[in-house]
Amino acid sequence: MTAQGLIIWLLIGAVAGWLAGLIVKGAGFGLVGNIVIGIVGAVVAGWLLPQLGVRLGSGIVAEIIDAAIGGVIVLILLSLIRRA
Repeated sequence: MTAQGLIIWLLIGAVAGWLAGLIVKGAGFGLVGNIVIGIVGAVVAGWLLPQLGVRLGSGIVAEIIDAAIGGVIVLILLSLIRRA
């Protein structure tokens, strides 16, 4: 992976994590936490959405939306774990 690819990956993760934090109120983890949530969310969505037959398109906007959906799933799971 090139440095440029890594930076783009981190930016997509940051934006997706920030969006997920907005959707799931009170579950934000700051900039670094949001990047991690966005990246983990991208992995989750990259596996889950094709299993469900969901394809949102191609390009960077679709990647951000996919990662945000995965980030929301991760944040909801984390909030359920925290409550237990």
